Amino acid sequence: MKKIKKMTRMQRKVSALSVVMRVTLCVVTSLMLAGNVAAGIVPVTRDECVIMRNNGVITSDNPVPCERLSRVSFQYVNLAGKTEMGNVVVLDVVSEQVEAIFSKLFTIRFPIHKSVVMENYQGDDNASMADNNTSAFNGRAITNGKTWSKHAYGVAVDLNPLQNPFLGFSANGEVNVSPAASAKSFVNRKVIRTNKQHRSGMIDIGIIDIFSRHGFLTWGGDWDQPIDYQHFEIGSQKFVDSLLKQTPGIAKKTFERYAADYRQCISESSQTDVLKRQVCCIEKIRQ
Repeated sequence: MKKIKKMTRMQRKVSALSVVMRVTLCVVTSLMLAGNVAAGIVPVTRDECVIMRNNGVITSDNPVPCERLSRVSFQYVNLAGKTEMGNVVVLDVVSEQVEAIFSKLFTIRFPIHKSVVMENYQGDDNASMADNNTSAFNGRAITNGKTWSKHAYGVAVDLNPLQNPFLGFSANGEVNVSPAASAKSFVNRKVIRTNKQHRSGMIDIGIIDIFSRHGFLTWGGDWDQPIDYQHFEIGSQKFVDSLLKQTPGIAKKTFERYAADYRQCISESSQTDVLKRQVCCIEKIRQ
């Protein structure tokens, strides 16, 4: 008969601790990927950075290191009118303003289909768009380009890609709609149409103003080509670089002033046309 070796007291403790650690890591990973975390802002942890690297969301040559990223978790109203939890990862400097954006979207009950981190899609932007996922950080190049996207710096947000598609244009004028499902119902951007139902989740002047009031002064819907209706970013590459050269504390104050300057411009403007006032202040403040 085979003898069974008895574990020492120390071995039993080590074994039990190992089991607890494995279970804890599984739970943390599951919660992170599902977006099931409490509302607020927390730094991205080392374990989360490992998961991001393993899933192709960040690499060692990314322009912003993982330790400069923060997770913003928030409540949102889905397209069915129910409250859910979502989260995005952004540069630490802009995290409080991003939290304020989603808080305002929740207050006005602007519907968001879904918002989970890019690890769920192994960093594949096309897969995230096809799933109509609202997202932010992703260590990738610009679409159809080689330079880093603002998403790789954590200073860009894509909102409801299905309702707000990306339109790319070839040299001969052919249009590529991403996600492809948007082509049927969301390329026409007119809000009120004859004999057509209201389409929820589309970005309009009010949503642009919310993002602008919190420092995201560039909207891809204003571009000639490509046209990126889902996309918001804070400003030029020069401005992003200037923030990264400052200490996080100083950069945060710089960005807060940047957002405040837009709000002040809006409040002091004598322009009565809402759209013209918005455009004028964006042109005046944006860096």
